[in-house]
Amino acid sequence: MALALEIILLISCVIMTLFVLLHRGKGGGLSSLFGGGVQSNLSGSTVVEKNLDRVTIFTGIIWIACIVGLNLIQAYGN
Repeated sequence: MALALEIILLISCVIMTLFVLLHRGKGGGLSSLFGGGVQSNLSGSTVVEKNLDRVTIFTGIIWIACIVGLNLIQAYGN
């Protein structure tokens, strides 16, 4: 059980990292520093961004659930 949670945790970490990097910058952060602010008005639609937000939140919930599950397994044994 712990091995399965660790594998799911690893996969969700990689997927969540990719989804966060796909998000468009909203403000004067690093994305606008390298020219991302100019292209941000031309790329993507609001439906795609909303779906990306939903998938990112869902992946984050899976990630948190795996961490809590692994901590419970460690605390109370197999």
